[in-house]
Amino acid sequence: MSVTLPERVQAALREGRTLPSPCLSICNIDERTGWCEGCARTLDEIARWGSASNAERLQIWHQLLARQAQSPTSES
Repeated sequence: MSVTLPERVQAALREGRTLPSPCLSICNIDERTGWCEGCARTLDEIARWGSASNAERLQIWHQLLARQAQSPTSES
């Protein structure tokens, strides 16, 4: 299953800008998965985000979108 990056991420890539944070201000870590309930990042990914390169941020975006797609609560 292929997951498409949000338009705001695609636009940042096209324009050579810093990739935007996936944060949705729903900051609760699911104890079962270890993922944020809002954006699906791990605590480590959240902590690294501010100093991450665009390549690292893009990798995180792809990982969290894959997690969201696999989540049983995902209705996307």
